[in-house]
Amino acid sequence: MGRRRQSETDDRRGGSETPEQVASESRTDRLRIRAAWMYFVEQMTQNEIADVLGVGRVTIVRMLADARSRNEVKISIESELSEIVRLERALEKTFGLQQALVAPLSAPNADPTPAISAKTGSFLSDTMKSGMRVGVGWGRTLFSSLPFISAKSLTDFKVISLLGGVGVVRRFNPAEFAWRFAQIFQGDGYLIPTPAVVDSVETKIALVERCGLQEVFEMANVLDAVLLSVGGIASATTFSRGGFLKEADREALLARGAVGDLLFHFFDRNGDLVDHPVNSHVMSVDVDRLRKAPIRILTSGGEEKIEALLGAMTLIAPTILITDEESARRMLEAHAAQAS
Repeated sequence: MGRRRQSETDDRRGGSETPEQVASESRTDRLRIRAAWMYFVEQMTQNEIADVLGVGRVTIVRMLADARSRNEVKISIESELSEIVRLERALEKTFGLQQALVAPLSAPNADPTPAISAKTGSFLSDTMKSGMRVGVGWGRTLFSSLPFISAKSLTDFKVISLLGGVGVVRRFNPAEFAWRFAQIFQGDGYLIPTPAVVDSVETKIALVERCGLQEVFEMANVLDAVLLSVGGIASATTFSRGGFLKEADREALLARGAVGDLLFHFFDRNGDLVDHPVNSHVMSVDVDRLRKAPIRILTSGGEEKIEALLGAMTLIAPTILITDEESARRMLEAHAAQAS
């Protein structure tokens, strides 16, 4: 027994750390640099910083002292995280977000999805709590975040899929993501067992009112959080192959100013839904209900989605944005150009 204790002590001294310890230290580093940025660059008070970061003032004092002892604060903040923090703070101020999380990229032209998905998974691991009702969307970014979410058992945890099914794109099917997300937290999953888009408003009403779907849609009125991603208008060709939209529909959407979709709700650069039948034929929870959720998480990125992300800032008014550093820069530049 004594040898085992000594070995464990030697491992700790030798730096053998678990992934959980590394992740915890990474989050602590980010929080410390954010606090230092707000205090030394933005000249916020310690009480103001504590309110923004959701910690006590004593914790802020300790983090600022720690940043100085690590030589991260001189005339400027010297850390590889400082540029990321600058982008996060700029996004928060520009778009009125409670929090922005920006994932670094290995190269400007790198696929941002893995980095955004990892950041999303880490955030969800910390944010999901017992008793929550969470509405979820779908897409490559969300599906790819699943391996990065730490599994744990939550009591009275409910996951509600916000969109009907997509039969052809099996890997990124809304039902598949919602079910697997619920399983991670050993919660209950609620699905919308219909096509994503139906042929008429009458069919939609009949399915909701006569086929037992009313309960699922009513649950969307009392969501604690929604987890969403946006699609660029170019990705509408995927829906065409699934039989939900024809190429003529995509062209009509483009002609009417559509820049992307949120749960098949197509919208323009200003965040207004475009005038097209698909927006009334989609089997998904409407945007007004989504905006009632106190926590609205939007996770997306990529050059082809910048216009869609900008429109979504108004359409869904996310409280949390998770994106990559290149997308963050492009969003800020595009917003500044439009405002000038």
